[in-house]
Amino acid sequence: MAIWSSEIKELERLYESLKGQLPDLEKELERLVKADDENIILLYSRRCLEVIITDLCECELKRPRKTEPLKGIIDKLHKEDKIPSHIISSMHGLNELSTYGTHPKDFDPEQVKPVLVNLDIIIKWYLKYKETGTEIKTKSTGDIRQKIKSTEDVKKGMQIPKTRFIALLFGLILLIVVAVLFFTNNIGGGKQTKEIEKSIAVLPFKLLSDEPDKQYLADGMMDAITLHLSKIKDLRVMSRTSVEQYRNPTKTTNAIGRELNVEYLLEGSFQKFGDNVRLIVQLIKTGKEGHIWANKYDRNWKDIFSVQSEVAQKIADELNAAITPVEKQLIEKIPTTNLTALDFYQRGREELGKFSFHDLLVTSTTYPIFFDNPTSKKSLQVARQMYKTALRYDSTFAPAYAELAAIYWSENYFSEYFLTNYLDSVLFLANKALSFDDQLADAYYIRGKYYGELGNIKQARKDFDKTVQLDPNYWMAYFGKGELYLEEFVDADYRVAIENFRNAAIRYHGSALPYLLKQIAYALGISGFDTLAREYILKAANLAVDSAEYYSTLGGFQNLKKAYQKDSINTNIRTLWDLASNYAGSGNFKESLKIYRQYLHRLQENGITMVNDIHRIGQVYLEMGIKDSADYCFKKQIENCNAAIRLGRPYGMSFAYYDLVLVYASMGDKIKALENLNIFKQREGMCQWFATALNWEMPLRKFKNDPEFQKIFKEIDTKYQTEHERVRKWLEEQGML
Repeated sequence: MAIWSSEIKELERLYESLKGQLPDLEKELERLVKADDENIILLYSRRCLEVIITDLCECELKRPRKTEPLKGIIDKLHKEDKIPSHIISSMHGLNELSTYGTHPKDFDPEQVKPVLVNLDIIIKWYLKYKETGTEIKTKSTGDIRQKIKSTEDVKKGMQIPKTRFIALLFGLILLIVVAVLFFTNNIGGGKQTKEIEKSIAVLPFKLLSDEPDKQYLADGMMDAITLHLSKIKDLRVMSRTSVEQYRNPTKTTNAIGRELNVEYLLEGSFQKFGDNVRLIVQLIKTGKEGHIWANKYDRNWKDIFSVQSEVAQKIADELNAAITPVEKQLIEKIPTTNLTALDFYQRGREELGKFSFHDLLVTSTTYPIFFDNPTSKKSLQVARQMYKTALRYDSTFAPAYAELAAIYWSENYFSEYFLTNYLDSVLFLANKALSFDDQLADAYYIRGKYYGELGNIKQARKDFDKTVQLDPNYWMAYFGKGELYLEEFVDADYRVAIENFRNAAIRYHGSALPYLLKQIAYALGISGFDTLAREYILKAANLAVDSAEYYSTLGGFQNLKKAYQKDSINTNIRTLWDLASNYAGSGNFKESLKIYRQYLHRLQENGITMVNDIHRIGQVYLEMGIKDSADYCFKKQIENCNAAIRLGRPYGMSFAYYDLVLVYASMGDKIKALENLNIFKQREGMCQWFATALNWEMPLRKFKNDPEFQKIFKEIDTKYQTEHERVRKWLEEQGML
């Protein structure tokens, strides 16, 4: 019997008592009491806390939580005197202890018990809080005395001189104004970006006929309205892929609104019969207000663009969102006059939507999503043909060119890496699109991706900026820009990376969200904020669809082994690499090589070129005494590094020199290792693991006491500390620390 069995029984009683009252908390608590693994128990304990904190953030701090870490909100509730001190202590205790489950080396199963004790205290308080429906604040002795004063004392206390009364009234008004300004202009404290309260998600439209093959028409209508709304800077609009999960919703609109963190939802129904269309839309304010506007549009099919524009502008009007003249022009722009071309374009979009194509564009650059699924390959082929057919009907249809550029990117990103004409077709198609429509956000985005991979970072950032200028809700552009400020680049700036990743996260809730949250965690981790990074890792893990993905997301040697044991055949490729690296670090080179070989096989069968980290496999061969294989890996890594440097790839601008340091260190060539280290140290943005490399990188251990290496790494550490301090100040300004 587990040492925490009595605590679980108490939580079971709480679960039974709140059934049907607090569905979000009930769901997480049910999973907790049924769990038998300590890591899972910690996960759902934390999820219960997240549900409660999210509700308190909205009820007491009068703002949505968004992606803000729990600690920041708990501190804010404490500072604002919203929650009793003993509850604050339990919240902090639960929050801190539950994170240790993600790091088995620091984790003792006995820590589960205090987590459950704290959770029991918090839930019991929370249930009382929900019964009263009022704030429960810490009461001082003076407050209690004030409450038990007699009526006569109160009357006497009210006899305040007129001048003093006016001064007190003025002071009270001033405090209220200050409080209102604070909550209007801040998210989580500090000088954070102003929260856009006018937020909306357009849910998948229903087809008003029994013709499932025509669903793409309804989706096209929903897609266009979403796109029009996205162009309005005064609105925060969730992406289409964020709402796909609600195509056949089983949740209430209030629950969907909470999950997407939006104030409004748009529902719609669509039908095309002959040359006529019918569109029925209704705008819903999440919460208690419900439906606030609805309308029916019966129009001719040739007027479809005007209907889409009209609906978007009407919604903006209902939300009191300002539309600038430029935004109005963009919304009313007609992409094609050929409705047959439009039809084929929409069919292409429908095909790509089957496997979250646009999510793939984000994750492919670092964590490949393979096209080993026959359905995905077929969808790509069908979509390409649809776009080409659309262009036969209208050769000036700019969006079709942009979509073809994106397809080419996804199919050839890995296979063409060392070609001199790498992804040139992407540039050609993007420019072709812009030649017909120089205000097309999709074309600027994919061109920005191209320039980023070719090493023209300045132009890449410029194109991403242009993308969000035309479409302020283009979450992938924020993400792309964030990537251009990570450690791979000479002028890395982790503040800009984190800020852009967070901007992407508040506009997106699709299948790539865990990866996006992990990128925020990664940027925080390499800049030296491990505790805060762990908060985001836990958020990502909370979105896992199964236990293998959950353990894989948490990372750490023990969790990676659990993920592999759950599904060794279909293990995520990044998990394979991380697990093999962990085995190598622990000295189990035989097991490391076994997993590395599985990783390489997965790359080979999917036509993926391995650019860097080949030397790490070589190091394992070297440790096992297989010198020929080690030499091959080292030679291949040197070849790749030099090619990337020669071609001007981002990897070749900075990171390749670091890998050359490790290769030559493994080969025992101190002179060349130092030569490349001196080049590498010239970069500005240094991350935590660069600064500590002399202590943990296997090839560098032999040089740990070498004065020349020590001197250079001291310079690297100084640059890291400067960057760490710069990020720390920014995080404090954002209210994240």
